[in-house]
Amino acid sequence: MAISAADVKTLRDKTGAGMMECKKALVESDGDFARAEKILKELGLAAAAKRSGRATNEGRVFTLVSDSRAAILELGCETDFVARNKEFIESGENIIRKISEDGLNEKTPELDALVTEVVSKIKENITIARFKTLSVADDELAVDYIHGEGNIGVLVKFGLEKPELSDNSRVKEFTFDIALHIAAYNPLYLDKDAVDPAYLKEQEDIFTAQAKNLDKPDNVVQGIVKGKLNKHLAEICLLNQGFVKEEKKSVSQVMDEVSKEAGGKITIKEYVYYAVGAE
Repeated sequence: MAISAADVKTLRDKTGAGMMECKKALVESDGDFARAEKILKELGLAAAAKRSGRATNEGRVFTLVSDSRAAILELGCETDFVARNKEFIESGENIIRKISEDGLNEKTPELDALVTEVVSKIKENITIARFKTLSVADDELAVDYIHGEGNIGVLVKFGLEKPELSDNSRVKEFTFDIALHIAAYNPLYLDKDAVDPAYLKEQEDIFTAQAKNLDKPDNVVQGIVKGKLNKHLAEICLLNQGFVKEEKKSVSQVMDEVSKEAGGKITIKEYVYYAVGAE
């Protein structure tokens, strides 16, 4: 008999199993919901429904970089014990491989099925907290970094004036250090252009009011405001921050130096920072 999408959704809502598993169970049971539910329970797939409401504040971040794509995934679970579990880690690697292969940026039934499978094995609620895929062109370079046991993960995409720069040892060292830097400092923005102008105006007004209370001439007030604003940008913008290995120089200054050494311009196009349990 024909199985409708509505039937599959009804069974999924009741059992918490994946869409594909629900459809298979309905086909096998000739559309009998009770038998289909029993089939899912026998397979251990319906157990996911009982655990789906539990908090998943623990977990692990996974990254995967290939020639044309880079992906990052936060997979959530209930306990730190499971986050270190071999099956959980292997499942995370399988999920991010699927995300990367298909270039996904939204959940799919196939991803839901992979999660349901690991829930049935581990007997703990598992969730895909978030994930992202970046495309990587021939004149770009993607670098990843995982901190500790996967509690923090970073992806960075660089632009290269010449593709061969990706093989330069100095470039490799610098790009890895940038990923490490982002993991350590978690910059909110890439540069000043990425910051909301309204926010910058608000900060400027605050700094101006503070400076005027010092009863200084207008030209001095302007200098104080400029200095405070630059200091604030150095706190929140990656390119303005002091480089992790040489804090007296900004990230942009060190990047310019490396570009000259390597014989081609390097830029930071995009980065992603994930910390387990954080938005």
